[in-house]
Parts: sequence; C-alpha cells; structure tokens
Amino acid sequence: MKDWFSKNLGDGMLASEPLQQLEKLLKLTFANADNPGEMAAFVRHESEGRLHCEVKVYFSPASVAVAREINAEQCGRPIPDGLSLLAGSEQSWAILFPELDH
Repeated sequence: MKDWFSKNLGDGMLASEPLQQLEKLLKLTFANADNPGEMAAFVRHESEGRLHCEVKVYFSPASVAVAREINAEQCGRPIPDGLSLLAGSEQSWAILFPELDH
C-alpha cells in the first residue's frame, strides 16, 4: 500500500491534548510492531493563508491501521517542508523521503 493518510486535529491552540493522545497511541502501536522504519507519523502546523493554523498529522502507508482507527483521510505523500516527526524512528526520514539529504 502506498497511500498516505492525514488527520486534521484543528486549531493549533486547541490541538495539544489530542496530539498527545495520538502520540501515545502511535508509539505503543509502533513498539508492538518492533518499530519498523516505514511506520511513522509526522505533524505540521498549516495556516493556508488563514489567521490561525491547524495541526495536521500525516501517517505513512505502513501506519494505515492507526490512521483508519482514528478516521484519517487518504491523501498524497506530503511535502517534507515543515514536517516534524511525531512518532517513529529517525530512519523513517530516509526511507519515506529519500530525496532529502540526511
């Protein structure tokens, strides 16, 4: 499966608690799978020209189980600019975004 998924957690001022809960779920799920490099979730604050930003979480294709569990929507691979690793190993950057210099 090559599809990515995204979940909009809403206003950046209100997203910290849902983001923390999601991070715990992801870390537990990834640990139970022995933390493969292909399993990762990334987060980015996006404003798209609006005054307030929204927090969006992007799930790699190998993270589909968690994405579906929280009703994330299918999307294309995000551009890596501005992404931060929410959960997964640091090697996931090189695996999922090989065009980046690491």
